[in-house]
Amino acid sequence: MTGTLVNTGSIIAGGLIGISVGGYLPERIKTIMVQALGLSVLLVGIQMALTVTNLIVTIGCMLAGAITGELIKIEYWVERFGEWLKEHTRSSSSTFAEGFMSASVLYLTGAMMIVGSIQDGTIGDSTTLYVKSLLDGVIAIPLASTFGIGVAFSAISVFLVQGSLTLLASHLLFMQDPDVLNAVTATGGLLIVGISTNLLKITKIRIGNFLPAIFYAIAWAVFV
Repeated sequence: MTGTLVNTGSIIAGGLIGISVGGYLPERIKTIMVQALGLSVLLVGIQMALTVTNLIVTIGCMLAGAITGELIKIEYWVERFGEWLKEHTRSSSSTFAEGFMSASVLYLTGAMMIVGSIQDGTIGDSTTLYVKSLLDGVIAIPLASTFGIGVAFSAISVFLVQGSLTLLASHLLFMQDPDVLNAVTATGGLLIVGISTNLLKITKIRIGNFLPAIFYAIAWAVFV
């Protein structure tokens, strides 16, 4: 769990730095920072998505995942949780839920999270998660300067999901299979592209409702 604890701390630290700095930055500087981050996230998402080896399957998983997520209203419930956190922390941020959702999805849809968690849980090697911690902490700064404290609270999502995966790692070695990692990377890349369009205000995608697509992609890679 060492890697996850460090990762959680880095997100909180980056988020707090972003909040502290954000109050002193002109709106135009914050806007261009988010645009730069949006373009960078777009690049990362495209790079991940282009690792796809079976385009039809990936598209099918995205469609099935989107329909499933929309039916069970994943984003709605995550936003409700974000609003609950906002209320109980007495935050005045109007973008708390959006920051919480965007950061959570961004931090938890990469293959680095899966590989790093399994390595940490099975052989005690936290190197990959340490690298992820550095990246996540840096990304949290411009995100939090715009979206506020909700970004720092995404550390809860990372702690719960990534920590659980680490604890279950000995039973999830199949996740290191190249086909599974490719499925996660390609599908997660598309979700990250969706986050970038939200950051760049190109459109508004309920990206949380697409999360089941990753589980469909994993199931396909493992069983089919």
